[in-house]
Amino acid sequence: MCGHHAVILGVTLRNTSIVCYLCPPYGVPVSTSTSTQSAERRLPTWATSFGPQIIAALVVGLALGLLAKYTGSTKASPNGLGSTLATIGSSYVSLLQTAVVPLIFTAVVSSIANLRQVSNAAKLAWNTLLWFAITAFIAVMIGIGLGVFFQPGANTGITQEAKYAGKTGDWWAFLTGLFPKNFLGLSASSTVADGGAVTTSVSFNVLQILVIAIAVGVAALKIGTNAEPFLTINRSALEIIQKVLWWIIRLAPLGTVGLIGNAVAVYGWDTIGALGKFTVAIYAGLVLVLFVVYPILVKTHGLSIKQYFSGVWPAVQLAFVSRSSIGTLPLTQRVTERNLGVPSGYASFAVPLGATTKMDGCAAIYPAVAAIFVAQFFGINLDFSQYLLIVLVSVLGSAATAGTTGAVVMLTLTLSTLGLPLAGVGLLLAIDPILDMGRTAVNVAGQALVPTIVSRRQGILDLGLYNAPRHGDPFNDESREGSASADGAENAHDGELAAAR
Repeated sequence: MCGHHAVILGVTLRNTSIVCYLCPPYGVPVSTSTSTQSAERRLPTWATSFGPQIIAALVVGLALGLLAKYTGSTKASPNGLGSTLATIGSSYVSLLQTAVVPLIFTAVVSSIANLRQVSNAAKLAWNTLLWFAITAFIAVMIGIGLGVFFQPGANTGITQEAKYAGKTGDWWAFLTGLFPKNFLGLSASSTVADGGAVTTSVSFNVLQILVIAIAVGVAALKIGTNAEPFLTINRSALEIIQKVLWWIIRLAPLGTVGLIGNAVAVYGWDTIGALGKFTVAIYAGLVLVLFVVYPILVKTHGLSIKQYFSGVWPAVQLAFVSRSSIGTLPLTQRVTERNLGVPSGYASFAVPLGATTKMDGCAAIYPAVAAIFVAQFFGINLDFSQYLLIVLVSVLGSAATAGTTGAVVMLTLTLSTLGLPLAGVGLLLAIDPILDMGRTAVNVAGQALVPTIVSRRQGILDLGLYNAPRHGDPFNDESREGSASADGAENAHDGELAAAR
């Protein structure tokens, strides 16, 4: 067998002479030293790695979005290019969301079943919630400081919009959201158009799915040996789901083109104009949290800042373009486990929980600055007690809006708690998609940071995996295992070749 047949059959040969009966001259020994070079001749790393592909997709999406916008595409009447970009983007987000329900259920059940081997499960849960609160407190204080400094609601030059009539957040939604209406945590709603056509949409509540999975996992844990067949099937299903998710993530560059292109075509960057100071204040807060606060927390726990960012960056990039913490959840969990070294059992609990209750961008920075904006716009002076309420709502409010997630819902909760006009929400909706990109990116970065910090403090973080070179794709099991192996780079390289085949 010669070198190129060895490659086809999945066999790696190095510097050996063997007899090939598949190629002429038949039965003559041939050297495989050159075949190894042929097998390893492939595209450079920068062209095949996930990060550069996303960056390239951002550039292409931006260009196509501008082209669609300046050829007449609008939100109400998109042209062919605009419709194509919108369809690609929405289809990709739908693919991600489709995988979330089975991922959360199987991962949480498996993690709870593994608690038999963990002696400090309750302590991990408590510390996770504590660090959620600590980082949210820091973020909201930054938001309040920037709101006071920039005065975003003063002298805007814009008029008041119609009274806001959308969803509002309330504490009761959190309590009622805990109780599943069915086993899958699904709900359906129907709308009737003027022509009599009925449209039905199905949505899922991540908090309810968590409750169901926890209940099933605890029951399996209590049953013991008799639950092993079920747990075995669950573990196999989890592995299959993770493999499917890897295939979906590999489509991320294509989805990025559609998502960013549609955002530019529909909203453009000119919508920032009248609310310039508000936009600057929000992004200044997001930058401070992501590139100052998080690195300080990483460094104070004796971890490499560079390794944290290189590990979490694939999820941050996808969150920025998809604007969905839930849609990014599969990738967030994978990079938290495979890049940052958080144990899988703990990550499968902390990351899904964080996707619904840990939102430093949407639930801390944004409502703080926005509440100050609304107060200034309507000429209302906030006193010290109202600033304390902003802090309280931001630290606890993201959990209260888990049943109806969204930054707009969080903002209405903050405004109603402070007694500020809800009409102010309508003023900010025009630029919400542009702000939501940065907010979601910070949310996801925090959702990976807290489990990393808690794991480090509890002594369960895999430092070898955290400090390992980043090889291949986050969902590539072979290359990630290679990176963590004793052979290091050599095994990682072999894993990449196996994945390429």
